[in-house]
Amino acid sequence: MQDNATEVTAAGIARLAGVGRAAVSNWRRRHADFPKPVGGTETSPSFALAEVENWLRKQGKLAEVPLRERVWQQLVGHPEGPVAALTQAGCVLLLIHDRPTVWLDVSAGSDERLAAMLPGALEEVLTPRFGPVSAVNSRRAVNSPRPVNAPRAVNTTDADAARVNTPHADSTRVNTPGTDAPVNTHPAAPRPGPHPHPAAQPAVHLPTGPDLLPSAPLLRGAAELAAELGARQTFEFLLGRHLDANPRQYTLTPADLADLMADLAGPVRTVLDPACGTGALLRAVTARADQELYAQDSAPELAALTALRLALHTRAVVRAATGDTLRADAHPHLHADAVLCHPPFNERNWGHDELAYDPRWEYGFPARTESELAWVQHALARLKDGGTAVLLMPPAAASRRSGRRIRADLLRRGALRAVVALPVGAAPPYNIPLHLWVLRRPEKAPAQPEVLLADTGQFAADGRGGPDWRDVREAVLDAWRAFDRAGTLEERPGLARSLPVIDLLDDDVDLAPARHLPPPTAADGAEQLTAVRERLGETLRLTADLTPAPADAAHPVRWPLTTIGELARGGALVLRTGGNGGHARVPVLTDHDVLAGTAPSGSLPESDEAAVLVEPGDVVVPVLGGGSMARVIDDATGGAALGRNLVLLRPERTALDPWFLAGFLRGTANNRQASSYASTATRLDVRRLQLPRLPLDEQRRYGERFRALDEFERALRRAGRLGEQLVRGMYDGLTDGTVAPD
Repeated sequence: MQDNATEVTAAGIARLAGVGRAAVSNWRRRHADFPKPVGGTETSPSFALAEVENWLRKQGKLAEVPLRERVWQQLVGHPEGPVAALTQAGCVLLLIHDRPTVWLDVSAGSDERLAAMLPGALEEVLTPRFGPVSAVNSRRAVNSPRPVNAPRAVNTTDADAARVNTPHADSTRVNTPGTDAPVNTHPAAPRPGPHPHPAAQPAVHLPTGPDLLPSAPLLRGAAELAAELGARQTFEFLLGRHLDANPRQYTLTPADLADLMADLAGPVRTVLDPACGTGALLRAVTARADQELYAQDSAPELAALTALRLALHTRAVVRAATGDTLRADAHPHLHADAVLCHPPFNERNWGHDELAYDPRWEYGFPARTESELAWVQHALARLKDGGTAVLLMPPAAASRRSGRRIRADLLRRGALRAVVALPVGAAPPYNIPLHLWVLRRPEKAPAQPEVLLADTGQFAADGRGGPDWRDVREAVLDAWRAFDRAGTLEERPGLARSLPVIDLLDDDVDLAPARHLPPPTAADGAEQLTAVRERLGETLRLTADLTPAPADAAHPVRWPLTTIGELARGGALVLRTGGNGGHARVPVLTDHDVLAGTAPSGSLPESDEAAVLVEPGDVVVPVLGGGSMARVIDDATGGAALGRNLVLLRPERTALDPWFLAGFLRGTANNRQASSYASTATRLDVRRLQLPRLPLDEQRRYGERFRALDEFERALRRAGRLGEQLVRGMYDGLTDGTVAPD
């Protein structure tokens, strides 16, 4: 009965049956016994999962529902919402992880028996892990209403998590010790100031029997999946898929960035993340049994998921809390070895009016526009003497005039130890180079303090593939460890240097690394320009070698013609169009990539619609813009998703040669007769493009010539890029004195 409470959309039905969404629409029209909608809207109805499964089996369209897919559909279609369902599943997975025999006893029998016995069994596990837990309705505990004017950031990895903007909430707190560990001994104290706010409260609540009854099929399915994957891996799978399915709420944060921040903090025993999100930064810390991991987040659902995730991930003491960190600090007496934090950026409603006399502002009261400096000082206030904090910061925080006095005091007192500029594309927002600030709570003021400035922008990757994290990691850690040992660092031109604090204490106190790093030495600059010139010369010689010989003068040949549409109907090729959705982790080939001849650089929103993946030998054609272009997919591009405004042609190799196909599709006259005009844009009707009917051997002869033209075109592009690089380097060298005019 409860299984009927789980609903599934048409896209979910298509995934269950391994078909497209159009097939599901056809079934609804053609079969009178197809299950009726039980929810959703007229344009996007939802159906009872159990009824859909029964119908698919009767029709022979479903032999067995894949376990992962079944559990996912039960979670996403849960009547209380996927977050509440994921929290309940996490509690059960923790029970399975810690006391598997108890779960076997509780799960025997009916769903009603399971729902009645499970709260008592969960209390025996949740209380040792999280302290005393109360029975609260899951909808109220997990989906509590929140103000709408305070965005939050969530730390998650690229493998299974992301970064989300969610509003602050005056909600709950949890103290989460490790297994059989004592309850948190640092209770929250009321915050100073004229406007008190609700204290942090437990984030993980004990679900009641009525809460659990609709979830019984999901919980049994999660347990079955845990027997296959393990409890921890099952929770990571469900959490990761939930985050990937909500791209407008969550954006990816690379796991490499979390690992780098944890390594900068060094080996530590107690760690705090005051804006924990789903716990990625704490998860990156090397877990030891004697560690204590503290977490807090204003969003109750995220704090609960973090507590469960860390409890499944580590045997260390885990103490997580829910509440607005700046207004209602859950750990006011904590003195941690390290603080790792990715705070929300550009937040105006961070508590400026209420917290004017807060004792945390040791380095100055932050302006309303300087919320990041409030988080910096909160991190320093929660460190022990000599402890290290690593924060991900927007680059504006290093140079805004409104924050210059606080930056100056951080420098004078030796609290700010390093500012590292990351490459563009390291983390969202991907179009700016974010900074890492490394801070240390000073035990005593240094006599002649210096600060490390590093810029890793040179390790940015072309397109949107992300930076070269191995080089970023090596450069940053090598510079930081050398500086941390000696208190100074010999200049590494263009990469890192340490500066006396006095040199930065001017009117602006601008800490942007690029403004202070020396340019490459003259020798390095000359060597680089020489290398670029040599590569350009080689490429130009290659273009000369590849220059196609002129064709013999001949009368135009009149072939019998066919169209792409006819070939598709005859089975000689498969025609697919680019979708509007896919998987967030799959690179997307865009129409710009096809036109420019570059690697896949795009992204698509997460969707239940399966992405179209390109394969080597496919031919991809842009349909907008009026240009004649077709690209044969190579091994390096294979596996990418097909982007919008692209059409894929997959030829049957025994009937069509891919290079022959692509070459004739690029003909100007061919494109002109197949094009139409929509508004101000030219659109190509690929089905109307024409090909001559030629034997396969003759096709291959033409295909070899078209392939040679493609190689020549690529060489010309390389020559153009190298020429631009040489010219730019010459301008830079002449203007900075590293190249003489003669």
